[in-house]
Amino acid sequence: MLNGICKLLLLATIVMEGTCAFAQLSAESYKNPRLPVEQRVADLLSRMTLEEKVGQLLCPLGWEMYGIEGEAVFPSDKFKQLIKERHAGMLWATYRADPWTRKTLENGLNPALAAKAGNSLQKYVMENTRLGIPLFLAEEAPHGHMAIGTTVFPTGIGMAATWSPQLINEVGKTIGKEVRLQGGHISYGPVLDLTRDPRWSRVEETFGEDPVLTGTMGKAMVEGLGGGNLSQPYSTLATLKHFLAYGISESGQNGNPSLVGIRELHENFLPPFRRAIDAGALSVMTSYNSMDGIPCTANHYLLTRLLRNEWKFKGFVVSDLYSIEGIHQSHFVAPTMEEAAILALSAGVDVDLGGDAYMNIINAVNTGRISNAMLDASVACVLRLKFEMGLFENPYTDPEKAKKEVRNNAHITLARRVAQASVTLLKNEHSLLPLNKDISRIALVGPNADNRYNMLGDYTAPQEEENVKTVLDGICAKLSPTQVEYVKGCAVRDTTTSNLEQAVAAARRSEVIIAVVGGSSARDFKTSYKETGAAIADEKTVSDMECGEGFDRTTLSLLGKQQELLKALKATGKPLVVVYIEGRPLDKNWASENADALLTAYYPGQEGGNAIADVLFGDYNPAGRLPITVPRSVGQIPIYYNKKAPQKHDYVELSASPLYPFGYGLSYTTFEYSDLYLSAITPHSFEVSFKVRNTGECDGEEVAQLYLRDEYASVVQPLKQLKHFERFYLKRGEMKEVKFILSESDFALIDRDLKTVVEPGTFQIMVGASSDDIRLQTKVEIK
Repeated sequence: MLNGICKLLLLATIVMEGTCAFAQLSAESYKNPRLPVEQRVADLLSRMTLEEKVGQLLCPLGWEMYGIEGEAVFPSDKFKQLIKERHAGMLWATYRADPWTRKTLENGLNPALAAKAGNSLQKYVMENTRLGIPLFLAEEAPHGHMAIGTTVFPTGIGMAATWSPQLINEVGKTIGKEVRLQGGHISYGPVLDLTRDPRWSRVEETFGEDPVLTGTMGKAMVEGLGGGNLSQPYSTLATLKHFLAYGISESGQNGNPSLVGIRELHENFLPPFRRAIDAGALSVMTSYNSMDGIPCTANHYLLTRLLRNEWKFKGFVVSDLYSIEGIHQSHFVAPTMEEAAILALSAGVDVDLGGDAYMNIINAVNTGRISNAMLDASVACVLRLKFEMGLFENPYTDPEKAKKEVRNNAHITLARRVAQASVTLLKNEHSLLPLNKDISRIALVGPNADNRYNMLGDYTAPQEEENVKTVLDGICAKLSPTQVEYVKGCAVRDTTTSNLEQAVAAARRSEVIIAVVGGSSARDFKTSYKETGAAIADEKTVSDMECGEGFDRTTLSLLGKQQELLKALKATGKPLVVVYIEGRPLDKNWASENADALLTAYYPGQEGGNAIADVLFGDYNPAGRLPITVPRSVGQIPIYYNKKAPQKHDYVELSASPLYPFGYGLSYTTFEYSDLYLSAITPHSFEVSFKVRNTGECDGEEVAQLYLRDEYASVVQPLKQLKHFERFYLKRGEMKEVKFILSESDFALIDRDLKTVVEPGTFQIMVGASSDDIRLQTKVEIK
């Protein structure tokens, strides 16, 4: 009997040990890196409560989630409460510093502290939550990581002006590395909104008006950010902004409805996103606008039928900040916040940026208004990407490496190269430029000649003074102090303080005047901001800011006393060089007629002053090209080069032509095009070749552009559409043969049934130096 009892006890012990071993194996399965990702996702998902699942879809604001004591960074009580109550799976803008967040150089995170902050937050969730799911840290990074101590590149419109996908690919690599070194994982950018209205406040963030240029630059940036290969140490999840047609808002007002047809969406606004997604982008952000009565954050056709089902997008969709709330509070489509959350999730929005709206999903699931399957699909997408990035195995980063390698010398050099390549020469009467460094005296004047923050654009963190080079810095690095006299003259907007008389006096003492004017997206601690971070224009303060998110314009004129300053300088009779630092194409009519030389440098970033000086003194031959049309008047808006037939006609008071066309830009040398040759590869594809020779007196770069026109089609087509371009360097007298392949997709259109087809017909092939400077033409017939 005793022996039988012992056997039973032994059997029970074996069973218990086996059960414990099985339970332990089962409990560790989602943490096992040897298992397939999909198996790990399924296992983890099966263990999660409803609240934990919803938490993975929340992306709250992150800058209040840490505290600093000396060189130590620790999770804040607010963060601990957030994790306890909401199980948040992401944070946004943890490292962000700007007037909106109230984070400064003094109380914000430098790269080493940022890495420590990320580590401390990850350590807390890994060790103090039931399942130990690591965080995704999403960071703004449209032209550099928006954090203290990082590299600041030209804003999007300046990067597009380079017409160099090779450079933008390098920028993407740098941004990805700096984000990941500090512990971030998701980079917000590039911005792929096409813009046709310079009054809109966010033109500076975009790559301009053209789908081919925008798509090419977007693809290059995404590939630089890792191309979706999350196993690479410096790959980020690139987030494409903003889906869709956000840049053509009614009246140029940020977030207004966009009036656009479905065919136009497929022809122009969707292709850049498609190219970037095919290049590996794994996140798409919705936009604040509505189209045809449907808020973009609740548009099932765009987010599910098109993005998921047709394009087979494998990443996640994130709302723009509080745009789910906007379905209820701005668009008035949903009567309650819960209804807004249901509409967004049902449409295909996976992640709630802001993190408040999707808390309503818990009740919606409990009451049967949202299915568990729909919720699980979004959660699984987020978890899969965390597994693919290896965060469960390696959630931490090295603060010392971040300290050494963020904004290193190579990154600063790249910022200068991109800024140089973006500078666009619009006029150079009598070859005034480049200036001779032996010049006796230069009068440098204007509100943007020596203002560090006005060089940088929106979505930029506070900067150490020595990090940003102004035009004054750049010129003084090339000349002796006795050769340069600087007088500000006036502010960008404020008319109460100016010293025009001193500026004119300095101009009279000079051999040449360089006037640096334009605008600013520099945020300050006086400006008011919405919950979304957009600035609010008011009458209480007169900062320089006249551009940047929320600062829409009714005119494009120079503000303040800038125009008065230019006229006073011109009256001295001295040669006048005008440089625009701007986030949108401002009115240049007076400057185009009266300045001896005219340039735009957009917002050129931290090395902008050096780059501009390099161009002014001939150390760099400018080759920037306009990525957006410069209008003569706001009355022409919308004005863009690839308008559809019929041909435009003049107004009663004004020409219908732009002041400067898309693709335009001058050089210190000249280029000759010749020997256009067309050869068939297939019935629907051709090789186009031609020769370009540098016929001027100095080495330089040219941007050859190929445009196409379908002479007759079943639906109205553009009079001219960019298809290919190449930027290349030629020594004086050197010649290059340029080759482009026109593929079947180049000849395709969206027909009456919204099908992509190639129709038989005759196509004009136009090759030249800009959309209005066609040097070579031929025709091809598609049969």
